[in-house]
Amino acid sequence: MTDNPSGPAGDPSGSAGPEEHAALKARLSRLELLLGKEYSLAGEAAHMLPAWLRRTSGEPRLAVSVAVLAMIGLQLVVPEFGVKPVWLLPAMQVLLFAVLVAANPSRITRESKLLRLIGLALVLAASVGNAWAATVLVYQVAHGSGPKPATHLLVTGGAIWLTNVIIFALWYWELDRGGPAARAAARHIHPDFLFSEMTTPELVRRDWEPGFVDYFYLSFTNATAFSPTDTLPLSSWAKLAMMFQSAVSLVTVALVVSRAVNIFS
Repeated sequence: MTDNPSGPAGDPSGSAGPEEHAALKARLSRLELLLGKEYSLAGEAAHMLPAWLRRTSGEPRLAVSVAVLAMIGLQLVVPEFGVKPVWLLPAMQVLLFAVLVAANPSRITRESKLLRLIGLALVLAASVGNAWAATVLVYQVAHGSGPKPATHLLVTGGAIWLTNVIIFALWYWELDRGGPAARAAARHIHPDFLFSEMTTPELVRRDWEPGFVDYFYLSFTNATAFSPTDTLPLSSWAKLAMMFQSAVSLVTVALVVSRAVNIFS
């Protein structure tokens, strides 16, 4: 006795009957459900990641805007030490800053090579102006021709020092993991700076991610302690940048304070 060749299993033409179609459709439906569940679990897993490792709504513009405006204002406090004409670099910075604000007025999420170049150019222009002012001040102090009133010397040195803190904070903020927009899009997994919140995620909010205030704190502590405190540099450029900032801060503070003490005495 042989099987019926005209049956569904032995159909030489390979055609399937209604029952086989129904079974295949049921298997496909189960597969779609399983895939949907896996995608759902993957989404939940991504949501469970700390904010600095996943996509976020972007960093608010306010904190960095206040810092940039303060930086430009501090440069105008010491016009005699600035690049001539003294209005050139501040005007350039205001123009570049206005373009950045127009592109990302509230939160920094828009990614663009042009915007990134503009942001870096803004920090570079401020760096050139402050480096020139620091060089002139150090030269005059070393040759005994700096500002004679001790208070004027301390104000000048303090303005240059604080401007330097803001500038390095901006460098750290602009370069860490590709910049604020890239961090909001979670483009890079490996950070350039290891903040303490990253090592103890159970002690911070799940929506915490490094913002400009964190980079300003990093820059300030590095300029005062002349070494890393609770934030560690992980990449080579971050180590070199912190080392250079510490050296500049040490020279500026040492010369200005010693000169002021001599004037007072």
